[in-house]
Amino acid sequence: MAGHSKFKNIMHRKGAQDKKRSAMFSKLSREITVAAKMGAPDPDMNPRLRLAVNNAKGQSMPKDNIQRAIDKASANEGDDYEELRYEGYGPGGVALIVEALTDNRNRTATNVRTAFSKNGGNLGTAGAVSHGFERLGMIEYPASVGDEEKVLEAAIEAGADDVESSEDGHVIWTQMEALHEVSSELEKALGEAENVKLAWRPNITVECDEGTAQTLLKLVDALDDDDDVQTVWGNYEISDEVMEKLDA
Repeated sequence: MAGHSKFKNIMHRKGAQDKKRSAMFSKLSREITVAAKMGAPDPDMNPRLRLAVNNAKGQSMPKDNIQRAIDKASANEGDDYEELRYEGYGPGGVALIVEALTDNRNRTATNVRTAFSKNGGNLGTAGAVSHGFERLGMIEYPASVGDEEKVLEAAIEAGADDVESSEDGHVIWTQMEALHEVSSELEKALGEAENVKLAWRPNITVECDEGTAQTLLKLVDALDDDDDVQTVWGNYEISDEVMEKLDA
């Protein structure tokens, strides 16, 4: 078990996403529909759907929207979505993994490639950067659930592998296969999580200076703005000092 790491930069900063709530709901709905289509439409019987529904609740998505997304699967919508992963390099040699759910792979590939090329990046081939990441389960809680000791204790009891705590909150790591079970156990001790998902955690991170960070965040924003893109992961760290300059 460990603590005090800044994962907040590695999945693109939430502040930017807060401005795009309707776009975010659309992405969450798509994931719910696909998850319900791939298994039972009951979250208790379908771990992927349960994760998708929990994430939607964590982002304050209305219950009606969640149910509508599940109903779409029962109505045979969502057949045409496929999961795609793109890998490439951003400015400063930062490694990026882009996860998408799309009904038109040509459109998505063109948009992702354009975002990379216009913002100092290069789209690579499959496997180009993912070898530098671990595929793990990630559970996020806000700082308000308790201090590091309380969360660490709950995580150990639940069978998690690692905990990272900071003033922004707690990130709990687990093996991919154990994510559903560990998150259920944590819910008993800490309540509903803010975020539960499969993540790409980098083995080594790259510290970005102001110039690199500015271009990199433009690239990540361009990718995030695409309706087909679900999540952007990277191995970058941006210090609070640099972020303050960029936000000024």
